[in-house]
Formats: sequence, C-alpha cells, structure tokens
Amino acid sequence: MQNFVKKMKWPDYLILALLVGFFGYIWYSIEGTLNYKWRWELIPGYIVGWHSGREEWFANLLLQGLAATVRISIYASILALILGTILGVARCSANLTVRMLARTYLECLRNIPPVVVVFIFFFFLSQQLIDALDLERWARGIARQEDIGVWEFFFGEMRRFPSLVSGVIVLALFESAFVGEIVRAGIQSIPRGQREAARSIGMSRVQELRYIVLPQAMKRVVPPLANQFITLIKDSSIISLISVQELTYKTVELVASSRMIFEAWITTAAFYFLVCFTLSRVFARLEKRGKAGER
Repeated sequence: MQNFVKKMKWPDYLILALLVGFFGYIWYSIEGTLNYKWRWELIPGYIVGWHSGREEWFANLLLQGLAATVRISIYASILALILGTILGVARCSANLTVRMLARTYLECLRNIPPVVVVFIFFFFLSQQLIDALDLERWARGIARQEDIGVWEFFFGEMRRFPSLVSGVIVLALFESAFVGEIVRAGIQSIPRGQREAARSIGMSRVQELRYIVLPQAMKRVVPPLANQFITLIKDSSIISLISVQELTYKTVELVASSRMIFEAWITTAAFYFLVCFTLSRVFARLEKRGKAGER
C-alpha cells in the first residue's frame, strides 16, 4: 500500500479528488433531492440470515444469487471452452463447408444483441432439450431425497436445476462464439513451418492438431481466455431475463420486496466487482509466473 501511495503523482490525486466529489454529489442528490432514506443496516441480513427455528445461519437472497452466478459461470465456461475449441478448429479446417458453417455461427452470434440471442437459444434450444430429457421430473425426484447435500453444493436447490441448465446452455452457446475466435487466432499464430514439419514426418492433420498445433495454441490463448471468463461472469446477468435465479435476478426480487433500490444494486455491483477484480489479479499473477517460467 505504501509503495502504491509513493507511485501516485499529482494528476492521480486530482482524478481521485474528482471521483470522490462526483460520488459525493450523487450521494447528496439521492439523499436530498429524492428524499431517499438509506437503510444499509438491513443489507447484511439479506446476505446471511439467522433462522430462529433451526437456530442456524443460512445464505439469504444475495448470497444465494452470488453462489448461483459462480456455479453458472464455472459450468458455462467449461462448456464454452469445449464448444469454442471445436469452433476454432473448424474455422481453420481445410474443408470449405465446415469453415463456412463455423464462420456463420460465429459471425451471427457476435453481431446480434445478447438479449436477442438469449431468448432465441432459450425458447428454441435449451427449453426443448430440458423437456426432451425430462429434467424437471428427475430434479424433483432428487429434491425429495433426504441426503442431497452434495447435489445442492454443486447445483443449488434441485427444484431449480432445469433453470440452471438453461442458463448454462444459453450462456455457453453465446460465449463460445468469442472463445472460438480466440482459439482460431491462437491456431493461426503457430508458424506454418511447424505444420509442414509435422506432415513431413508422416503425421495426419488430426495428429498435427493434437500434438503440435493445439498444445502451443492453447498456451498462447490462456490470457485472452481468462479475460473472457471474467466477461462471462458479467454477462451472466443477462440470463436473469429468462428467470434464472442468479445474483441479478435475486437483486430484482430484493428491490421489489424491500424498496431498497440503491442499497441492493450497489451491493450487487460490489459483489460483481470483488469477484471479477479478484480473478483479474489472480490471472495476472499466473500470467507473470508463466512468463517467468518460460525464461
């Protein structure tokens, strides 16, 4: 902290003063002009609550939403990485039809508003898949069991499992378009000479991708993929529109029931900031260690 203060120059102090003044003015406008009564003392109770009957603490609305956001982001990122890698490889395929199909998918998703994409995927794909697999009946059966602690840890409340699956599928399909372009750029960054050398020793194209191109490409695209994962966490708020009960959806519920508009949304913004900022610092440190190891 002391090193950070020493590095600051007078323009940094000026910007900091302007920011403090700006937020102070907003605070004064809300409290004075709008005659808004702040109720920050109630917010902790909506994060962690006390159950008087069972005499134990429990995760309340905001913490439930945060946990759901983390789960959805992790599962969607894994699925998006798998789909994106397939799309990235397809974009570099020697077959023109495969290349054009992959490019059409990527260009459509990257140039259509996310809200539109979410509704299209939800109504025409994820909901149809859930109905076809009868996931609602299966989830209700799990929810009736007594010992479901492991299920709830990984998937939350099992009665809402179909909703979680919908959110993961929709978010993964949308984000896979961006992951696909990142992987495609990584594959094309590998020198052509390495590919020619692989073919000269009798490797097939699949072996060339598996043993030569993809290992190097994936190592190069780790930083942009890490940034995309952080973006995915922020984009997860979009799926609240299809009633997936993540952090943004729970915040809307809290605002509707308590009328604590500013407290609820500021707390939610703080949650998103803490998660994304922490991950960005972790990824930055891992990237530095990777570069140091290469030296």
